[in-house]
Amino acid sequence: MFKNMRRWLSVLVAVFLAAALTAGCGGKQDQKKEEPKADKKFVNIATGGTAGVYYPLGGAIAEILNKNIPGVNATAQSTGASVANINALKDGSAQVAFVQNDIAFYAANGTEMFKDKKVDGLKGLASLYPETIQIVTLEKTGIKDVAGMKGKRVAVGAAGSGTEANARQILEAYGITYKDIKAQYLSFAEAANNLKDGNIDAAFVTAGFPTAAIQDIAAQHKIVLIPVSGDSADRLMKQYPFYTKVTIPARTYTNQDTDVAAVAVQSMLAVTDKMDAQMAYDITKAIFGNLDRLQAAHAVGKMITKASARNGMSIPLHPGAEKFFKE
Repeated sequence: MFKNMRRWLSVLVAVFLAAALTAGCGGKQDQKKEEPKADKKFVNIATGGTAGVYYPLGGAIAEILNKNIPGVNATAQSTGASVANINALKDGSAQVAFVQNDIAFYAANGTEMFKDKKVDGLKGLASLYPETIQIVTLEKTGIKDVAGMKGKRVAVGAAGSGTEANARQILEAYGITYKDIKAQYLSFAEAANNLKDGNIDAAFVTAGFPTAAIQDIAAQHKIVLIPVSGDSADRLMKQYPFYTKVTIPARTYTNQDTDVAAVAVQSMLAVTDKMDAQMAYDITKAIFGNLDRLQAAHAVGKMITKASARNGMSIPLHPGAEKFFKE
């Protein structure tokens, strides 16, 4: 009798052990299935206004990252552009940002609009294309040069934006301050609408050409692009070495019959040192492995190349991006 009881007890113990092992294995399998969700990485890309160049390029980059980096959920956000984007990187609401190289330098060194507000940890992913400062007016205003803007209503960009800094610096190179004009702090889209409606006389637009805001104006009015050239351009570049001379080719915009001398800064992608090296490497590799998508998003995409990706880099390159460019 006792032998039979021992046998039954042995069987019951074996059954319980088997059940426990099965449950344990099932729990591990369930845990493995849930791991990919925990690994999801969100990448918010801070761009610019919807009428500018950053926004369509940012949308294209988000699409590239989603298709080429497993576990990444990337989105492009419309913002106030460079200065706002630096602040978004600082507070962590954006992981990648479009910025001008001059604004990135100001932030990293605590100068200009970032005076006493130095932003530590900024890193570059890549330089993209020249951002030309385009000064546009309508033919009927009679304004033909920068000096002709004295006393006029001029859109100088959104308050605190990269465009506003460019406008102020260019005017200074011509001996003009905001006291000499009626400065209007407007975004690209707002400037376009106000110029068409006759509420302003001229506007500064810092963007790769052609840019949608100016195309919109040129579709309804005969525009004039005001040149920045000669000694004034040289003075500007001597004081602010971020600028380079460029030419806006004839027929860039409707009824633009001649080349126009201008100056430009450099568009770039910035991140912070909080991004790990592998992610920075993967993002950079995905972008430069799919340049055709950027070319389809905007005409300036043709200017984005791996060979020029470190031109004008005004802040330290992220180690992950540096690894990619050395390959």
